[in-house]
Amino acid sequence: MFRPRPAQQTAVSQNSEAGPSINVITSPDIGQGNDVSTTSIPGPSAEDQSFVSRIMSDNPYFSAGAGLMGIGVVLTVLRRSVTLGTTFAQRRMLVTLEIPSKDRSYPWFLEWMAAQSASQVGKGKKPMGFRSHELAVETSYKQHENGSSEAVFNLVPGPGTHYFKYQGTWFQVKRERDAKLMDLHSGSPWETLTLTTLSAYRHLFSSLLTEARALAEASTEGKTVVYTAWGVEWRPFGKPRGRREMGSVVLAEGVSEKIETDLRSFLGRGKWYAERGIPYRRGYLLHGPPGSGKTSFIQALAGSLHYNICLLNLAERGLTDDKLNHLLGLVPERSFILLEDVDSAFSKRVQTSEDGYKSSVTFSGLLNALDGVASSEERIIFMTTNHYERLDPALIRPGRVDLHELLDDAKGEQAKRLFIKFYGNSTTTIENGQEVEKGRILREGEIPLTDQEVEDLGNQVQKIIEDEYSRGRTISMASLQGLFIRTGAQECLEGIRELCRPSE
Repeated sequence: MFRPRPAQQTAVSQNSEAGPSINVITSPDIGQGNDVSTTSIPGPSAEDQSFVSRIMSDNPYFSAGAGLMGIGVVLTVLRRSVTLGTTFAQRRMLVTLEIPSKDRSYPWFLEWMAAQSASQVGKGKKPMGFRSHELAVETSYKQHENGSSEAVFNLVPGPGTHYFKYQGTWFQVKRERDAKLMDLHSGSPWETLTLTTLSAYRHLFSSLLTEARALAEASTEGKTVVYTAWGVEWRPFGKPRGRREMGSVVLAEGVSEKIETDLRSFLGRGKWYAERGIPYRRGYLLHGPPGSGKTSFIQALAGSLHYNICLLNLAERGLTDDKLNHLLGLVPERSFILLEDVDSAFSKRVQTSEDGYKSSVTFSGLLNALDGVASSEERIIFMTTNHYERLDPALIRPGRVDLHELLDDAKGEQAKRLFIKFYGNSTTTIENGQEVEKGRILREGEIPLTDQEVEDLGNQVQKIIEDEYSRGRTISMASLQGLFIRTGAQECLEGIRELCRPSE
């Protein structure tokens, strides 16, 4: 009968002299009568063990290396622990706010920071709670009433790390400039402001930005800001201008009041338009000969309503239909859009080998931008032209232009009112939002006239204008104003006839 062969058995015995040995015990085949045999395999000797021990204990290089390796492991663990702990603490205890240079609050915050530092060199002002060793200078000019100007040096935070204290809490500001990223429209490097403070005071971010905005708006209080298109964004053009008074622009009887009344009735009726599904937009076209006061009236109207002006030149090189749509959709709040000389926008599209087309705006693109599907709401557009007859009817139809108004050359009554404004004994100005009547400033050596004398001379001016008009000769309001600036009340009577020209 078949019986399985037993497996080999292995035993390990310890030899006191030769070290451990391995004994392999082999069982005989059952049924063959063989005895059990044992084979011994010698292990490492005591001499070998002693040699390894001497290397580990007596070699200083090995001991030093092992020690350095241990120290390195400990330091690595500690450094990693500190990094993780710092990151955890920052996430739990600190909060950051990032302001990119494209955001509107970016210049507001820089101006606010400049106000915290020594903003005027030589004034001896001490910065309060502001610490920085990396500053940049912004030079501006302050205009005085006598015509002189003074340079003002504003120190703003430069690229680097700055610290300031706001409402008893310290803030860190990092201004970073990436030289590899450029603003394609301005050519300036991309910048970022990062504000950091304790997480418990994160509510101060809103308070700080609100204060920065209020400071920026205070610099334009009582003034009109003129924006121009810079690439695909609006930027202030020069310094804010003082608001022009409505009375400074003398138009024909009732014209100024008609336009202002219409515009005031439009403002604040957004809900009324929305309920009836009507786009909340208003368009005005002022046409007439050059020098009739079209642009000046728009400036005065903007000042009266506390609005700003966005000046857009349709013939500007590089302006496309897409950019036009984008600009009209991003108009700053409380701003008029002014398209001057709209009749010439598409008459000078001449291609040259050097410059190509000066403008890529198409007529259909302009129409779509004015009242297409993508056109924006709550928009007020003023157009001006010297040649009303050249305008395409599609451009000035109702819905795109709601009110057409002619601003013509000077009429007799209109010229008289302008004369009295220049030579009368009092004038009206606006101070703190209120109309104030003041005495007129006289020229050097000028003899003041009585009210009756001014009235009589004004009647003579009116008669001269009406006589010339009956002969087919007219004079622009701009020419009349220039004459009044140069001459006295008596001398101007003779100059009026010389400036009159045959009407076109």
